[in-house]
Amino acid sequence: MIRQNFFFLLSVAGLVVFLDQLTKYWVHTFMAYGSTIPLIPGFFDLTHVHNPGGAFGFLASQSEWIRKAVFLFASGLATLMILFFYYKTPPAFGWLRTGLALIFGGAVGNMADRIRFGYVIDFLDVYWKGWHWPAFNVADSAICVGMAIFVWHVIFRKLPEGF
Repeated sequence: MIRQNFFFLLSVAGLVVFLDQLTKYWVHTFMAYGSTIPLIPGFFDLTHVHNPGGAFGFLASQSEWIRKAVFLFASGLATLMILFFYYKTPPAFGWLRTGLALIFGGAVGNMADRIRFGYVIDFLDVYWKGWHWPAFNVADSAICVGMAIFVWHVIFRKLPEGF
């Protein structure tokens, strides 16, 4: 039962990690750092940037050693918590399990960058006139979608017993 329970998690998370690392590889290999490819002029570009910090550049100005320690610890703790919550979630809660798997895959994708490079490769740049959303990547997108699913379950009290 446990093997079957975690097959879905590993499938969804594995797909997220694969797509995340594939797109980051493409950006890292074929786009110079700082370069931009407009996709929807005035709204959406591919822009190769490195994020040494967390969300919105959190801790970006700290030393690399401090950033690595904090983010690897936080990512490790988050992945263990997601595994625990996933284990406690019955198969009947398919959307919640999907959300947790997306968060897990996104955390692993960004953790892989931090281990290899000491920063995360970001490249999706959404903007409107002078306003820019911080650049992000596939892993960040998976985490956001997964968190939205999780928050929806929390707000509407759609969580399994003992969660």
